[in-house]
Amino acid sequence: MRILLVEDDRMLGAATQQALRDAAHAVDWVLDGDAALLAMRTAPYEAMLLDLGLPRRDGLGVLQAARRSGYNLPVIIVTARDGVDDRIRGLDLGADDYLIKPFETGELLARLRAVARRKGGQAQALLGNGVVTLDPATRQACFGETSARLSAREYALLHALLLRPGAVLSRDDLENLIYGWNEEVESNAVEYLIHSIRRKLGAGAIKNVRGVGWVVDRDADGTGGAP
Repeated sequence: MRILLVEDDRMLGAATQQALRDAAHAVDWVLDGDAALLAMRTAPYEAMLLDLGLPRRDGLGVLQAARRSGYNLPVIIVTARDGVDDRIRGLDLGADDYLIKPFETGELLARLRAVARRKGGQAQALLGNGVVTLDPATRQACFGETSARLSAREYALLHALLLRPGAVLSRDDLENLIYGWNEEVESNAVEYLIHSIRRKLGAGAIKNVRGVGWVVDRDADGTGGAP
């Protein structure tokens, strides 16, 4: 996932950004509320981690403005404020989850996986379309009888497709979903990753729509039924 991290504590922000990158996420980090709203207008984020005590505009103000503007990305509030009233206020303004600092990295990652499943309309821990499955906790992918553990970038690409079964994603779409700011992207990076996934799982795992992009079927037979 491409994640927007909104955190003004530089030490905590740097540690969180690195932990998320180690877990195969692309992360853009901003230090204040106004910068968060600007970032949302420029990139297709799939989740936001939002501190409350921010300069320029506090986290609840960011959340309220984002929801009023129609941004429906999952938001996890990550804050030291542990009062019940703060939690109620955050959730009522549209947050999907609320995590108290200090937190364990494993719990943060699990909560991100949970909000990603809900966004994709999936209740199960595994993402899939009936024939391709992906375990976000282990980066293990299966296609038919073939199973393989994917690299961080391979996982990010397949995850992006499986969250949108039936949708054709172009090279630009995929680059925007799996790379963050200041990350160098080679011209054939997406093609290389797709080739690598197909080599591990099989050529039919990801389909090419010539001249448009790549897709995984909405279901096992490609008819568009429920996953």
